[in-house]
Amino acid sequence: MAELNIAEIKEYLGANLSARRFEHSLNVAEAAKKLAEINGADPDKAYLSGLLHDICKEIPIEKQAALMKRSDFEISPVEWGAKKTYHAVAGAWFVREKYGITDPDIFNAIRWHTVGKGGMNIYEKIIFMADLISDERDYSGAEELRELTYRDLERGLYEGFKWMIQENLEKRRLIPQSTFDAYNEYTEIEIRRFPDKN
Repeated sequence: MAELNIAEIKEYLGANLSARRFEHSLNVAEAAKKLAEINGADPDKAYLSGLLHDICKEIPIEKQAALMKRSDFEISPVEWGAKKTYHAVAGAWFVREKYGITDPDIFNAIRWHTVGKGGMNIYEKIIFMADLISDERDYSGAEELRELTYRDLERGLYEGFKWMIQENLEKRRLIPQSTFDAYNEYTEIEIRRFPDKN
């Protein structure tokens, strides 16, 4: 991978995202960097992954779908039915094509940031949670989840996947198997760590 110019990437994002989405991308990058520093990962790689995670969020949906079709990612039928999450798969492929990013930690962190999966590596975990806890997030419980995640990433993941599944159930959305796999994994970890908790 050639050396990437962060200023140029920010310029591209600023020109291709709304002001609100651009602010979110900057906030996710900062949250990812902080989580990486706390959890022994590469802060620069985490920052770049966070910066790029929504790069395709606001391009036309047909262009997102075309990127998905060109990609070599395995995409479940449920994901194909959820246009709101197309940008994650599309963005992961886009950064490979536009910036020549070949580091799987980066493009997989982007690819899985909306739905998660079982067996996530540290960068996938970090970007998934950084997206949920970035500074501008103000949904009910956001501040508590933010504080918890900075203290204990594994517990943050448990609460994050629990929140995500509850949100999808309330909105009558289909849930990919990968999300259930992640929820089950972190629930098992939670039970092992806190067996007496009700």
